[in-house]
This record gives sequence, C-alpha cells and structure tokens, in this order.
Amino acid sequence: MSCDREHYYAVQSFLDDDELCKIWNIIEIAMNREGYDVSNAELSMRLYDNELEELRSKVLSMGGLVEEHLSKVIETISSCNFEGAEEVATSDYRVNAMEVEIDHICSTILLTRAPAASDLRLVLSIFKTINDLERIGDETEKIAKLVLNLKTPKAIDMYYAGILTMARAVRSMLRDSLNAFARTDSSAALKIAESDKEIDDGLDVVLRQLITFTLEDSKAISSVLDATLAARALERIGDHNKNICENIIYLVEGIDIRNTTPEQ
Repeated sequence: MSCDREHYYAVQSFLDDDELCKIWNIIEIAMNREGYDVSNAELSMRLYDNELEELRSKVLSMGGLVEEHLSKVIETISSCNFEGAEEVATSDYRVNAMEVEIDHICSTILLTRAPAASDLRLVLSIFKTINDLERIGDETEKIAKLVLNLKTPKAIDMYYAGILTMARAVRSMLRDSLNAFARTDSSAALKIAESDKEIDDGLDVVLRQLITFTLEDSKAISSVLDATLAARALERIGDHNKNICENIIYLVEGIDIRNTTPEQ
C-alpha cells in the first residue's frame, strides 16, 4: 500500500483548508515516524477491515441518535407532550460526544493505516458526515427549546401545524440518507439530495402562513418569531442532509458534486 503526496492532493477539492490541514498533518506524522512501514502494518488486513466496519457502524449509531432526537421533537409538536422536547434540549451532549469519538477513530486510522483509494474516501467522507450530523443535532436542540417557549398545546397547534409537515419530511430525508450511507448507494443519495428543494419550498409555505398570523394579531409576533426560527432550523437540517448525500456520492464515485447542478 503506497502513501504519496499526489494521492492526497487528489482529494483536496473535497475538503476546506482547515480540514485538509488537519488530515495532512496526521498523514505527515505517519509518513515521517521512524521505523514506520505502511506495507507492514502492525495489524492484519482483517483487523483493518473490522476497524473500517466499526467506523461505519458508529456513524450509523450517531445518525440514529440524531434521528431519535428529531422524532421526539416531532412527537412534541404532534401530541403536545413536552417531555420529549425537554429531553432533547438537555441531551445534545451525547451527539457531540459521539462526534468527538468518531473523529478520534478517523484520525487514528489515518495515522496508523495511511489508507488509500476507497478507504481514504471513506474516512474523509465520515469526517464530513459526522460534522453534518452534529449540526443537525444542534438545530434539533434549537427547535426543541423554541417549542418549549410556547408552553401551551393551543399555541403549538396554531403556530406549528405547517411546521409539522415540514419536520416529517426532513426526518424522512435524514432516514433515507442514513440508509443510503449504510448501503453505499450513490444513486439513492443523488435522488435524496435533489429532494432538498421540496424542503425549501415547504419553508416558503410555512413562512407565508406565519406572516398571516402577524397581520391578524400583532400580539402573536413573539410566538411567530420562534416558529419562524424553528422552520429555518428545519430548512438547515435539510441542507445538512443534502451534504451527507453528497458525501456518499464522493465515497462511492469519487466525484465531488457540491455546488453543481445534476447536469454538470
């Protein structure tokens, strides 16, 4: 297994400067370590494969936790049971801890294994995917706190009826994204990424509804503002789901489709 600079420059366009610097520093340490020989790794190839499989599993576990939090927020909106939102508002640290753990595993694999080709793309994709999952967790926590601000079932029924439909669509998109990651299905990932436009359209519908509330009752401005922030948080979750799908396409195809149209 070779490990030269040119191979890593091939993935440069997929990373921003900070991510590239972090990963390159790890690789430099591995390449310059005295007595280090990539072709004679300490662990067997079977163990290496197990490490990669465990890494995939941990990403899916993190994604499952994020989806669980989003489902609890949706349950609060649909049933006015505030316990789920209260739990989400105080447990985002679990998502953050999983991101740190997976980040450490990725760094260790880069350091000790110097992966190449598809294995390298897997590690790089996971680096970015866990960042998106952590951001989804943050946005979900924000929505939970905004819902708790309303305090009454009547207010939730009034201001969050349109948001509920949008939230369910976002959760479905997240679930499908995680399934595509588990199957390394780039075709499904592309279709899911394209569905983000439906989330954007849903935001426009919700915002028009909320504006109507403020025109009818000026006292509703505070609640409408909270609902608007929740809707925009859902739209950002959709964007992060799209990013995850783009990471899957990079993993499978080695193609970076960010900021491009399907025709490109």
